[in-house]
Amino acid sequence: MIYNIYFDEANKIDQPGKANSYYGAYGGSEQTMTDITQTIQGMYEELGTKSELHFREYNHDQYLKKYFKVLHCIINQDVNINILIVDNTKAHSIAQELNLTMMELRKLFYIKIPERLFYGVTRHLSGQVDVNIKIDRNDEYDSLRLHSKIKEQMNAHSVYRSKRYKIASVESEESHESIPLQIIDTFMGIVVFLMEQSYMGDSNTMLIKSDLIYRFLSQGSNVDRFIKQIKLYSWNGNENLSELSVGDYVSQFMVYKARYDVSEIASGDHVENPDLSAKEYRKLMEYPNTLVRMLLGYKDEVEGRGRNYSLID
Repeated sequence: MIYNIYFDEANKIDQPGKANSYYGAYGGSEQTMTDITQTIQGMYEELGTKSELHFREYNHDQYLKKYFKVLHCIINQDVNINILIVDNTKAHSIAQELNLTMMELRKLFYIKIPERLFYGVTRHLSGQVDVNIKIDRNDEYDSLRLHSKIKEQMNAHSVYRSKRYKIASVESEESHESIPLQIIDTFMGIVVFLMEQSYMGDSNTMLIKSDLIYRFLSQGSNVDRFIKQIKLYSWNGNENLSELSVGDYVSQFMVYKARYDVSEIASGDHVENPDLSAKEYRKLMEYPNTLVRMLLGYKDEVEGRGRNYSLID
């Protein structure tokens, strides 16, 4: 069996104004990853899109159907996503105590954090398994010799714990050429968005992202699968990691968004007018063009077709 793991990060330990940094690993069998990539490429062709999938860049709901369909597809596959949250304040404090520069601190974290993440994804594997680790191309990783160090340490883990997997390769990939790297980027972005409660902001971008996440999670059994397949771990200076419940952040978001939507729908006395075009409807409700699909989702919901009517083929 061949198993692939994809690694990405959000924020950095020395990034100003960031309380936490996030590191994610996304794993699945090579066949599963190949099938997912082919399926998503088919979706892109059907939708006539070639743009990459990045949560940070999702700021216009013209891409709602694309993101919704990809997320819905992925969460219903046999994959595992582990995310480690690092308390940057605690990390800085330790660096000061040990008289380490931020670069020296980052070198240490870049070795230990991926190791913990990858072990968390691989420890359920049984039998003889070759593991390939894919990392978003970054000159900093090359200068740190991250690839060779991870391979050596992960193979040592396997021997020490009497596992039968072997790290066959650790390689860089360009994110624009790797759908799995784009997937871990997007799921990490969603988790960070939920944990930091960014959905409480009132900018159009926050509303657009919130609408996507709510539609995705409310479809079928996606909430349950999201909670089951995504594991969160927190480092705050202790040797042992603390496991966090992603369900707590999901439930807080779903309650907040449901209340927000009820308020928005109640404020539109003319939402049941079926004769208006999308453009006329948007102007009447005084919504910006970037939010027209959120508005039409409200209309579908009120008229009994369901919030995701336009997204399900």
